Amino acid sequence: MTNQLNISEQVCFPVYLFAKEIINQYRPFLEELELTYPQYLVMLVLWEQETQTVNQLGEKLKLDSGTLTPLLKRMEHKAFITRIRSTVDQRIVNITLTKKGKLLKEKATCIPEKLMQAMNVTVEELAVLKNIITKILDK
Repeated sequence: MTNQLNISEQVCFPVYLFAKEIINQYRPFLEELELTYPQYLVMLVLWEQETQTVNQLGEKLKLDSGTLTPLLKRMEHKAFITRIRSTVDQRIVNITLTKKGKLLKEKATCIPEKLMQAMNVTVEELAVLKNIITKILDK
């Protein structure tokens, strides 16, 4: 009988290692863009819809404002985004891509392909992995 508490029996450990590995695989590609992985995630959301509130970003990325605010300040300092308080409600901060932030999208289009090559996986394999992960997360 195997011991269920052996680390080799745990699903959480390879998932943990994979999360670390995938971020490490992104790192060299993102350094070229002057982005960290969390900043890249923000940019992905903003490239879909270029103006979002901090709360909307937080909901989509599952990040609280305490984590998001310093991240956004650094991105604003790099001139990728602007942060503007709403004139209607001072508690609302709108995040908008700058021209520099919009132009960065062109440089980033090759990242998914480079990542697949670096990890030696196919589109189909990643789709299966993503579907399994999404199924677990949606419970």
